[in-house]
Amino acid sequence: MKEAVAIIIFNERKDQVLLVKRRDIPVWVLPGGGVEAHETPSQAALREAREETGCSFTLLRKIAEYLPTNRLSHLTHFFEGSIVSGSIHCTEETKEIAFFPLTSLPKELPPFYLFWIKDSLNPTGELIRKKIMGTSYLHLVKFFILHPVLTLRFLLTRLGFHWNS
Repeated sequence: MKEAVAIIIFNERKDQVLLVKRRDIPVWVLPGGGVEAHETPSQAALREAREETGCSFTLLRKIAEYLPTNRLSHLTHFFEGSIVSGSIHCTEETKEIAFFPLTSLPKELPPFYLFWIKDSLNPTGELIRKKIMGTSYLHLVKFFILHPVLTLRFLLTRLGFHWNS
């Protein structure tokens, strides 16, 4: 089974979250990506965050394991991290990087990230293990209606056609 990772980075007050705008599909996302064969999910999260932001991170905790619900999703390990060194800057994979207030997240944020951000604020700190919400085919159709070009780029990427712009 293919696995993925995502990492959430808050500002010091924990009222803003770091998002990256991808180059291949210009949507705002949490840093993350696929787990390579030789990596643990923790190693993959640190690598992906570094590749997308130019910074080194430490993991503070594992927030959740999200189970796939269809072919649009993978088992995803979700972590909270903090910056250890470096300054945030765009890389080959990112078009923009910014902290956003939790109260005004960008429109181009895929729906499931809203659930994940909410889960990261869970005060119990217990590991969450549940199915990924917001990745149904109905969500994809709704996103397509609102953002047709982004959805087509996403589908082409899923079919193996990648490009950076």
